[in-house]
Order: sequence, then C-alpha cells, then structure tokens
Amino acid sequence: MPPIFVHRFLHTTLAAAAFAVSLPHLAVSAEALSPPAQRGQVFVLTNCSRCHSVDKVTASPLKVAPPFRTLHNRYPVESLQESLAEGIITGHPTMPAFRLDPGQIADVIAYLKTLEQ
Repeated sequence: MPPIFVHRFLHTTLAAAAFAVSLPHLAVSAEALSPPAQRGQVFVLTNCSRCHSVDKVTASPLKVAPPFRTLHNRYPVESLQESLAEGIITGHPTMPAFRLDPGQIADVIAYLKTLEQ
C-alpha cells in the first residue's frame, strides 16, 4: 500500500476506534429505545445535557445538577408531567425555564423511565 493510503487508513481506523470507545458513555442505545424514548433522549441531550448527566454512567457536567438517572430515587418520574407542562422554574438563574407540549412530556418521561433500569 502506498504511504499516503496507509496514513489515511490509520487515520480513519483511529477515528473509528475513538468513536467506538466513546459509545459506552451512551449507556442507553438509541436502537434499544422506543420511538417516544428516542425523541425524549434527543430532547434531553439537546436541552439538558450541558448541566445534567442524561445517561446511566457519566457525571453531571455541573456538579449541583442531579443526574437524570437518579430522579426516580427522589419521586416517580411521572410526577414531573405537571411541572414539565407548567414550566420548570428553579431557584437558580442559570437553568432555563422549560414548558413542554404534551407529546414532548410523554417523550421525556419515556426516556427518563429507561434510566431507571
């Protein structure tokens, strides 16, 4: 194999290996999730993962933000439906207020329930 192809092959192989190593951090595989749970996962990854851990293994980027996998230890995640509909407002200014529509609420709850297992 000419040197340029060896270099590209090694670069591509190393990039693929790095991606594969990062996959265990996404403890809940999108393929294993129902469509509502997949949509909920996308929502929390997009809107919540900057501060909260939204999977089964990683630490929350913001230390005071509880990992979503522990929410069910505090209360049934279904009890979040009303808060998500009315708008989650917290006592600290850095968390944005969220008001979800009924479909988004069902999706987020479906995803949170996958973190309980």
